[in-house]
Amino acid sequence: MKEIITLIFLSFSIFCNAQNISVEKSVFGIQTGLGIWVHNESRLSNTIALRSEFGLDAGILFTDFEGNSGFLLAPVLTLEPRFYYNLNKRNSKSKDTKNNAGNFISLKTSYHPDWFVISDIAEHITSDISFIPTWGIRRNIGTHFNYETGAGIGIRFFSNESEAIGNLHLRIGYVF
Repeated sequence: MKEIITLIFLSFSIFCNAQNISVEKSVFGIQTGLGIWVHNESRLSNTIALRSEFGLDAGILFTDFEGNSGFLLAPVLTLEPRFYYNLNKRNSKSKDTKNNAGNFISLKTSYHPDWFVISDIAEHITSDISFIPTWGIRRNIGTHFNYETGAGIGIRFFSNESEAIGNLHLRIGYVF
């Protein structure tokens, strides 16, 4: 009888460890860093989520050689497919994967429309679109809070021109 109970327990343990962890069906939250953003991540597959985001990107403008500068908040719309590549590894080590806490690779696609600007020196911005391959991580702080950091280099298009652009972000967030 003891061997049968041990065999059942062992079979159950193997079955539990064989499960694949998946990204969440939907994660809705707000984040702040150099700006403020509202986002939603929707599952496309077990390891891929599509992040949609609306927010205000912050920046500092330098306007002339005399060193005049000012603060800027401009609207941004972002679509970002994310591949979470280490969820199973994190789960096997009993680490938290709730709310897509893991490492990811993404293609951050952002559009800055010329709708409005909040600034003490600029009246408008030039619309642009950027494509930035990004590597990042997200970790949870308690039940609803998280932090996220990422880095990447890509390209930005504006006014029939293009230039290299970087993405370096550190954000604190709340998931509803």
